[in-house]
Amino acid sequence: MTEIRTPVDEAEARAIQDELRGRVIGDEPGPPAGTGRVTGVDVAYDDARDVVAAAAVVLDAATLAVVDEATAVGRVAFPYVPGLLAFREIPTVLAALDALTSDPGLVVCDGYGLAHPRRFGLAAHLGVLTGLPVFGVAKNPFTFSYEPPGTRRGDSSPLLADDGEEVGRALRTQPDVKPVFVSVGHRVDLATACAHTLRLTPDHRLPESTRRADALCRRALREALARS
Repeated sequence: MTEIRTPVDEAEARAIQDELRGRVIGDEPGPPAGTGRVTGVDVAYDDARDVVAAAAVVLDAATLAVVDEATAVGRVAFPYVPGLLAFREIPTVLAALDALTSDPGLVVCDGYGLAHPRRFGLAAHLGVLTGLPVFGVAKNPFTFSYEPPGTRRGDSSPLLADDGEEVGRALRTQPDVKPVFVSVGHRVDLATACAHTLRLTPDHRLPESTRRADALCRRALREALARS
């Protein structure tokens, strides 16, 4: 794992992003959908007390059964700055991943990878630091544009930057339901990321990996605050 560096200010944070972005591996397809293990990661904050809780939930990719899970609680180490959100989350997410007793396999973030103003969102950052294949599934398109995909499950359309670069896909995971926004991070391609997303959404708009990690990190935060 690459050493975690906590920046002292915005300028250093951007410099770290620039350096790590050059280490992204974008020419690997990643593990086929429905094979191995898929781990969802998510975080919950109490900004008033500068507390962040992270969860990692490992699923069997074929059955979506929970194989392992872990949480970590820490202090927010960096202020909220648009485009630099990963620096607030990465240390605690890595602690949760380190606490797992199982191989995480492919990691799915509730956030962005290439679909980021500096083309280095949480999924890319986490992938470079851990060496794991990682992609992001977000709830909204951030600052990017897209044409609505067809209404059927599996329909998709390009998620585009202002210059026309495709940075992800708007993917319909349930019929006639708002799409999610998939972007690659590290060691996985967009087609594979979309295929995994569909396998992870048999019944709901959001991936089971995200749903389970979200519930677990919220519970961990409540329990941590109750003890404080």
